[in-house]
Amino acid sequence: MSGIMCLGRQIIAELYYCDEELLDDLEYVRKTVIEAAEKAETRIIDYKFHKFTPQGVSGVVVIAESHIAIHTWPEYGYAAIDVFTCGNRSMPRLALKHISRALKAKKVRYRELRRGVLEHVQVNENKILNTRPF
Repeated sequence: MSGIMCLGRQIIAELYYCDEELLDDLEYVRKTVIEAAEKAETRIIDYKFHKFTPQGVSGVVVIAESHIAIHTWPEYGYAAIDVFTCGNRSMPRLALKHISRALKAKKVRYRELRRGVLEHVQVNENKILNTRPF
C-alpha cells in the first residue's frame, strides 16, 4: 500500500483447493480465525461461529480494530475471507497468511483496500458526513 493515510485496511480474499475436511470442522475453523486475529496483533472483543447442515462454517471475530470473517464451502474446497482492520498497529496480511496455511489453500486471491482515505475527507466535513442528506 502507498503512503497515503487511511483509517483502515480491508482484505477480501478467496481461498481455493483447501482441505475439505478442515473447512467443515467448526472447532478447527474457529480456532484458526481466532489465532489469525492474535497473529495480526488485534484485540479480540467477541466471536460467533456456526456450522451448517449438511456442510460449511461461517464465523466472525469482532476485534477492536473491526472484524475477521470467514465463510466456507467444503464441497468446493473454497473459503471466503474478510479481514478489516482500522489503525496502523495491526497486520491484516498476517491474519490472511495464517488462515490460508491452516486451511491448506493451494491458491489464494486477494485484494487489499484502503478504507477512509484521508486525502478525500477534510476535517471540517465531519459534520456533513454525520448528517442525513434528506
